[in-house]
Amino acid sequence: MGGPTFLRWSNRRQAGPMACHQDSAPPFRLASAGKPRPEPQGASGIRTRPGSSSPYAPCTSGLLASARSAAAAVAAMAQADIALIGLAVMGQNLILNMNDHGFVVCAFNRTVSKVDDFLANEAKGTKVLGAHSLEEMASKLKKPRRIILLVKAGQAVDDFIEKLVPLLDIGDIIIDGGNSEYRDTMRRCRDLKEKGILFVGSGVSGGEDGARYGPSLMPGGNKEAWPHIKAIFQGIAAKVGTGEPCCDWAFEEWNKTELDSFLIEITANILKFQDADGKHLLPKIRDSAGQKGTGKWTAISALEYGVPVTLIGEAVFARCLSSLKDERIQASKKLKGPQNVPFEGDKKSFLEDIRKALYASKIISYAQGFMLLRQAATEFGWTLNYGGIALMWRGGCIIRSVFLGKIKDAFDRNPGLQNLLLDDFFKSAVENCQDSWRRAISTGVQAGIPMPCFTTALSFYDGYRHEMLPANLIQAQRDYFGAHTYELLAKPGQFIHTNWTGHGGSVSSSSYNA
Repeated sequence: MGGPTFLRWSNRRQAGPMACHQDSAPPFRLASAGKPRPEPQGASGIRTRPGSSSPYAPCTSGLLASARSAAAAVAAMAQADIALIGLAVMGQNLILNMNDHGFVVCAFNRTVSKVDDFLANEAKGTKVLGAHSLEEMASKLKKPRRIILLVKAGQAVDDFIEKLVPLLDIGDIIIDGGNSEYRDTMRRCRDLKEKGILFVGSGVSGGEDGARYGPSLMPGGNKEAWPHIKAIFQGIAAKVGTGEPCCDWAFEEWNKTELDSFLIEITANILKFQDADGKHLLPKIRDSAGQKGTGKWTAISALEYGVPVTLIGEAVFARCLSSLKDERIQASKKLKGPQNVPFEGDKKSFLEDIRKALYASKIISYAQGFMLLRQAATEFGWTLNYGGIALMWRGGCIIRSVFLGKIKDAFDRNPGLQNLLLDDFFKSAVENCQDSWRRAISTGVQAGIPMPCFTTALSFYDGYRHEMLPANLIQAQRDYFGAHTYELLAKPGQFIHTNWTGHGGSVSSSSYNA
């Protein structure tokens, strides 16, 4: 019969490698009569072309060669060390920070025109790459692929994860840098682990300036991801020991003491900042504070686990109260406070009282924060390095403060420390501030000045240091109206109900803690 005398080779040349078929049978060729005969082989058993003793590439070799070629093409495209999705100010600054430290970043944004604008302006002259689709972004990443999501916490994170998973391979890494609620992070970590994807939830603190020049990064999640992101994260994170910024006079003095911290620094700069008209800007800003949720989530967690994180709670409620601006304007016209009497004391001495009140309140706030961490560790079986956590906040983070090093020292001395206030250093520090703390608060109360965090911090301290609290009355009331029972000091663990009215009966409700 007519036709090719070497079917496999001819088909491979004409139809390309995908026309070849792999099988486990020995190689055959078609003779003119159409009968199969073994293909000619050289002395070594290697297949040869008809009429030639030179070996030829069989079908599988062609496929492998094509695969290698395709892989090489993909590898040539894969130039980026990491990708970042979300080109708001934090995202842009974090990309530029990574670029400064020698990492090639691929930028993507849901509104793709922002990618082009970013490359043409802020990222001009850098090695930053752009992508106009998630598929293009994935193709430009080295493996394991590392992708940072810097989008709004909540559903937006889940939506992007759903779109990314089909584009990723086992061992690729998704990093959520949007300060998500920790239970969302735990869920995503668990769900993606089942798909072979490594998930990291990372706090990014320090604001836009921190993102650009060195944030505090707090990664957690699948620990298998850490070796693959460690160099990038530690490269771009803030380094402790940088130069001090200029401060206004009072805050400059405070910043040379135990209060040396980021928020004191920026407060000084804000107070002295002048608008274009030469007048101070701060009094012109509407006194209605916004919030993005991290304080609220902390307060919710504190309530859930029964930990009195009162300062963060009061700070959140103070913002809520500030948001009632129009209502407060009306109230200010009807509700009267104490008579406005000018301060007649020693201003320098009183400023020192305020400084010490602030220092003591900050200690209380950190003590409460570590109480919540300890309780969460108990709830979830975590092993936390509390001293290491303190050091992680020393640079880049908006709560960074010099005395964070003292917190590490406290946990180094006693890894099982129940509360920072029980450490000798912090115990002495608070006792040294106590008189000033009380004077500052009483002066403010007499003047009708709201001081929610100062006052709640002192209330916590006084409550924590008292062996007996009036909670026995609360528990008696609960038993009176709801038969919720109580314990006696002499019989802890034994719950008792009293028939307070003489006609309520002896049946009690079940005992539980919400």
